[in-house]
Amino acid sequence: MVKIDEGTIQKFKGSLRGELIRPGDAGYDDARKVWNGMIDKRPALIARCTGVADVIEAINFARSNNLLVAVRGGGHNVAGNAVCDGGIVIDLSRMKGIWVDPITRTARAQAGLVWGDFNHETQAFGLVTNGGYVSTTGIAGLTLGGGIGWVMRKYGLTCDSLLSVDVVTADGRFLTASKTENADLFWGLRGGGGNFGIVTSFEYQLHPLGPMVLAGLVVHPAKKAKEVLKFYREYVATVPDELGSMIFLRTAPKVPFLPEHIHGTHVVAIAVCYAGPIEEGERIVLPLREFGPPLADTIGPMSYKVFHRMFDLDAPPGRLVYFKSGYLANLSDDAIDALIAHAWSTRSPLSFTILPHLGGALSRVDEDETSFGDRYGQHAILINAVWTEPQESDEHIEWAREFFASTEPFSTGGVYVNFLGIEGEKRIMAAYGGEKYERLAALKNKYDPTNFFSLNQNIKPRK
Repeated sequence: MVKIDEGTIQKFKGSLRGELIRPGDAGYDDARKVWNGMIDKRPALIARCTGVADVIEAINFARSNNLLVAVRGGGHNVAGNAVCDGGIVIDLSRMKGIWVDPITRTARAQAGLVWGDFNHETQAFGLVTNGGYVSTTGIAGLTLGGGIGWVMRKYGLTCDSLLSVDVVTADGRFLTASKTENADLFWGLRGGGGNFGIVTSFEYQLHPLGPMVLAGLVVHPAKKAKEVLKFYREYVATVPDELGSMIFLRTAPKVPFLPEHIHGTHVVAIAVCYAGPIEEGERIVLPLREFGPPLADTIGPMSYKVFHRMFDLDAPPGRLVYFKSGYLANLSDDAIDALIAHAWSTRSPLSFTILPHLGGALSRVDEDETSFGDRYGQHAILINAVWTEPQESDEHIEWAREFFASTEPFSTGGVYVNFLGIEGEKRIMAAYGGEKYERLAALKNKYDPTNFFSLNQNIKPRK
């Protein structure tokens, strides 16, 4: 930890409109917590910024005093890079402004928002931007990593709807980046994460959807998993872009939207959200509802906001979480066998595996348009090891690693950067591919040559 004299800290505190929180202050322990309970770090300073001026002050202070910097938006990322030991957390979580223009179908949103906040405002006008799978995810991290979610097949990745950003760079400069202004930086920020600066606000294109959508899930017993997954493979090969879907392999949680008699049983579930007219959606999902028949069927018209919150109960803050992830070229018979062999072998009823269906609009964006990596996998796989007792960590991490290893023969070799933990440079390179990684490294040299922003899925500047 760098030693800074008290007078310097007090001067910095006085320069902020927001709070400066230190060890021993009321609220310090809450302020340093992030979503993943595995992360237990103790920063020397937490600057809770209220606007761009505070962000500039915090960056300049950190640079002048050689402090390690962590940047917090929603604090939801599994790797825990939103907090650090001994350095400063530049905390954007109080920056929650959002302005919606229903005429131009655009929104300007500050970086502290989570998707539930965002949806609350845009859905008042029946508008949406693709926003991940749970409402508690921060808009900043999701967007900067690309952004997969329920309506990506219809409207593309979150970063595909990005029109411009405001960003503060490592030298304290405030820039706007778009396709016409600082276009190289704009390219890098659409997939390259937090490597190039602190984005303070995002301008999005919005799209018509809601406030009611056809959504929900069908649930089958795990013993029928092979038949269900083979059916699903054929089914999604023919569905339109409007249908977003995802497989869950897990123990059925105790949540209100599932019947009590299946709580605690091993299940395979298919969740869907239809981004189009409800009547047309009912026709599209009918084969899915008729197959089986399922143990439970919750598909029906519902508020998009309600659906987007549906899985929040299953991902509360504070649990211990470890991810392994990749892309599957397809759901081959051998891949299905590997999934079935491992998905329910964990001792933790909280662990689960998801397989989001990709394709559609996200696969039709030109590969060079953004820095986001592989757009051509058919399914992502995310193995979530989740538990509550720290002494069990090794066991659950090993389950996730062994499970992931069994799926690698069916992988494209790529990985979604927002699903990465602390896994090293090779895995980061796999998220982008060699050519894009080199282009991102050149941008790093231009905008952050000292690697001031290093707590991220780090792209190191070239020496």
